[in-house]
Amino acid sequence: MAIHKILRRSLSAEKRSNEVPKGHFAVYIGESETKRFVIPLSYLNNPSFQELLFQAEQKFGFHHPMGGLTIPCSEDLFVDLTSRLS
Repeated sequence: MAIHKILRRSLSAEKRSNEVPKGHFAVYIGESETKRFVIPLSYLNNPSFQELLFQAEQKFGFHHPMGGLTIPCSEDLFVDLTSRLS
């Protein structure tokens, strides 16, 4: 599935509800303003995605006030990375 369809689906799903389809999870991308994306669980196995998770751990620790997984990177960087994972 193309990354644009995945991201578009996540953005439209956010407007309908906060539900996450089976086999996916929600992340918040950004530093000062965040945007919610729903992505496949399989991304967790990718070393490039794991590096983003490490950066999130370094910045926020394991207790972030948003209550969700927030990754401190630009939306453009995230979309570029996830397009290569699809």
